[in-house]
Amino acid sequence: MNVSPYIMYSDGKGNIFEDTSLYVVGRSGWDAFPIPEDEWIELPEGGNLYELPGRRGIGIDVKTGEMRLCEKGWAVAAFIPPAHTGFYLAAYETLPDAPTLPLFCYTAAGWHNEKFYVPAVRIEQDIRQECGGFSDNKVKSGVEDMITAYPHNRLVQHLANNCALTYHCPAARNYFMGRWECPIPSSPACNANCIGCISFQPEDETIVSTQDRLTFKPTAEEIVEFTVPHLESAPYPIVSFGQGCEGEPLLMWETIRESILEIRKHTDKGSININTNGSKPNAVRELCKAGLNSIRVSLNSVREHIYTPYYRPNNYQFSDILESIKVVREHGGWASINYFVFPGMTDTVEEYEALRTVIRETGLNMIQWRNFNIDPDWYLGKIGVTETGDVLGIKQLMELIREEFPEVKFGYYNPPMERIKGNYEADFAHV
Repeated sequence: MNVSPYIMYSDGKGNIFEDTSLYVVGRSGWDAFPIPEDEWIELPEGGNLYELPGRRGIGIDVKTGEMRLCEKGWAVAAFIPPAHTGFYLAAYETLPDAPTLPLFCYTAAGWHNEKFYVPAVRIEQDIRQECGGFSDNKVKSGVEDMITAYPHNRLVQHLANNCALTYHCPAARNYFMGRWECPIPSSPACNANCIGCISFQPEDETIVSTQDRLTFKPTAEEIVEFTVPHLESAPYPIVSFGQGCEGEPLLMWETIRESILEIRKHTDKGSININTNGSKPNAVRELCKAGLNSIRVSLNSVREHIYTPYYRPNNYQFSDILESIKVVREHGGWASINYFVFPGMTDTVEEYEALRTVIRETGLNMIQWRNFNIDPDWYLGKIGVTETGDVLGIKQLMELIREEFPEVKFGYYNPPMERIKGNYEADFAHV
């Protein structure tokens, strides 16, 4: 696209309009910037537009070239679907009585030639969470089949009734469609107090968690019962401990270790993964010995002074996270970070230098560039950031890391063993 799209606004009643007197600008940290014309793409299928109540959008006046507010209605942002990473946040001015935004991502969005546009990139070719790839009938049929097959399995019940049918979790829906990555929630407790936790928020907090947390401790028998058949029968199978509907799986590492040992007695197929905060490297070592194939460690930053006020860890520290990644690599496993991308924070020069160091010191295999689901003002306020420093831009950051570390893979999902061991760029989910 060789022109900037127009800003959009909401009338507060669910209707969105374009304002042809203003071009969209993007937010990075606390500041607003013009968005380079080559960074816009059409809003992907599965994306949504949000009204941002109590906020006025910021744009560039078409005639004067000056930045000013759109006073016609509330600001608008886009949710961009999985497999895509946003380059800029929606730019707006927050009024004093504005409510805190719920836990979604808020990417800049504009209107041009009868289409919606966002500044973003498709970072992952895998289609495993595309909206068009799901069939409600197949999910419901799969739920009925699995509940019949495993009538006493609390995990299958949880994945069916909570995850697949209530929250429409893509991982759970894929499991009930008999394909790809199978989630294994395993821990009701957590050893971090993340500000943006999607499964637990204090009663006095202004935001609410987007889903309910697991309420029981699964047994190894329950885990093995439904995961072995999945590994045996699903195309490009993965089973993953650590999901959004639970606490920290490493607190249940003994049960997970027992499960892995038992799974591998029955099948050598597929990949066994853990999504974790990486807080217990000694537990990770035991899991690797048992047969863990991959780890994905979640991080809002690779700088300790930014990480700690967000995660608010109990009984672990930032160095433990890096050690867990190293442990997996020492055992020949695949190590990813689930990197919460926040324009103006993730792409600061200081963060970039820290990321380079982490890649070199840990032997990291992959960066999953995930959009950070959080109110930008609320987040920066909670972690006490008033100045973000010099910024590269998310696109340039990605290009610099690719250039220096061509062996580090970019994506959005945990890759199956076929991608890990074979051609990473192959599009297995379409097969």
